[in-house]
Amino acid sequence: MASGGDLRASYDKFVKGDQATSKDMTKWFKDGGVFTKKTCNSNNLDIAFSKVKEKGKMKITFKQIDALINEVAKAYAKDTGKSEADSVAEIKQKLSKVSGPTATGATKVSKTGGVDRMTDTSKYTGSHKERFDESGKGKGIEGREERVENKGYVGAYKGEGTFDEKVDK
Repeated sequence: MASGGDLRASYDKFVKGDQATSKDMTKWFKDGGVFTKKTCNSNNLDIAFSKVKEKGKMKITFKQIDALINEVAKAYAKDTGKSEADSVAEIKQKLSKVSGPTATGATKVSKTGGVDRMTDTSKYTGSHKERFDESGKGKGIEGREERVENKGYVGAYKGEGTFDEKVDK
C-alpha cells in the first residue's frame, strides 16, 4: 500500500499552492491511470469533487483527498469488480506512483523530412526565390517588399541629378 508521503509528494507535483482545482485532480487521476473506460471517468471525478469540496468553495485541500478517493473508488470498484477497500488502496497506489504531469498535445519534431524540404531555398520558385541570396540566406525586408527610392520629381525618373547640368548650359 502507498504511504501518505508518496501520495502527498505526487499531489504536490500536480497542484500549485495548497489547494487543488477539479482540473488539477482530473489531470492527476488521468496520468495515474485511475480512469476506466466505463463508469470511473472524469465526469465521475467531477461529481465526487463537488461532493467533497466545501460549500461555496471551488478548491479542495490535501486533507480532503481521502474523501475524494473514497467517492471515486465506488465507481472504480463497480468497473473492476473489486471491493471498495481494495479499490481505495489501488487508486492510492496508482496516484502515488505518478512522477509528475505529462505533456499531452505537445508539438513534436517532424519525422517525415518535410522541414528539410520546405527550408531548401534552391527549390523555391517565382517571387519566393527572390527572398534569398545565392547561399540560401534570407534577404530580410528587401526580399519581401519591393523597395522604391522616391528621389527626383517622378518616382521612375531615370535621369536623376542631370537637371542642373541641362539648366546651367
